[in-house]
Amino acid sequence: MAASVVSHSRAATACRLRHLPLTRRFMLPAIPRLHLPTGTLYPAARISRCADAPTPLRSNRRPLSPPLAMAYEATPAATAANGKQGLLVFDSEEELSVSLPKYTAELSEKFVQERGVFTVVLSGGSLVKSLRKLTESPYLESVDWAKWHVFWVDERVVPKDHEDSNYKLAFDSFLSVVPIPPGQVYAIDDALSAEGAAEDYEAALKNLVNAGVIAVSTTGYPRFDLVLMGMGPDGHIASLFPGHALLSVTEKWVTYIKDSPKPPPGRITFTFPVINSSAYVALVVTGAGKAGAVFKALGSEKTSSDLLPVEMVSLEDGKLTWFTDKAALSMLHDKASL
Repeated sequence: MAASVVSHSRAATACRLRHLPLTRRFMLPAIPRLHLPTGTLYPAARISRCADAPTPLRSNRRPLSPPLAMAYEATPAATAANGKQGLLVFDSEEELSVSLPKYTAELSEKFVQERGVFTVVLSGGSLVKSLRKLTESPYLESVDWAKWHVFWVDERVVPKDHEDSNYKLAFDSFLSVVPIPPGQVYAIDDALSAEGAAEDYEAALKNLVNAGVIAVSTTGYPRFDLVLMGMGPDGHIASLFPGHALLSVTEKWVTYIKDSPKPPPGRITFTFPVINSSAYVALVVTGAGKAGAVFKALGSEKTSSDLLPVEMVSLEDGKLTWFTDKAALSMLHDKASL
């Protein structure tokens, strides 16, 4: 099927992917892994200065401010043997919304220098709100927005102006402000069915892999530079829900769901092999309503028979960082105090 993913414009005008000029090819060097000190999260958590954030790189752009956040360094039970995982804990959402944009901007600079592009994947929910400072100084002027390519880890199959659209959520508060070229923001074709939209989006990703825009993992899946996503109170990520058959899909890059337990029912979503092939994943989880799933993911013994979707995020050769607050970790704190 010919790719026809729709990209946004400042007037939100649709444009087919096949019309996009993909004349520039980029090299795909191996992504270096960051080697960080480790410790035990509970009960002997160690606090350090944002050690898992990428090291700032030299450039001619305005330098970024020093890290402001404090972080727990840890190797909880969820840490994959062949991957890395970090945990950042903030006193408030405001502090988190300072650290997450800085983390994103530094990764942008890293990959633009290494590859000439930055491929970033967004999700819905409150995630985009936590990126709001990217629309302000110094990031609005210092980030090389022309090199960004933006995707969605999942999307509701609704019109782009619908209140349930993840595209609309991101466009209204973020994409309409920063100067990313319109042809480099890849929304679904909402005129298609859920199945058709998933097939179309996967075809678009394959075209961009062939063009050298998206890197490739050692297992042949697309390797996005950064995936930014949240988690539901039930432990779901993207549109991958507990107990659903989609959790075991491996032959597709993008799949679809017609019976989502959370409305609207029709959605598309990246599959786990794609998510787990990412170079970096930032998992933003805040609030007491998420505490049960966080405890299950980070504070309890795992059995393969009852894994939550969030527990199945196990990066092949990348770094997962949790951006959390004290409320989300409240059940872990309670356990540590016993």
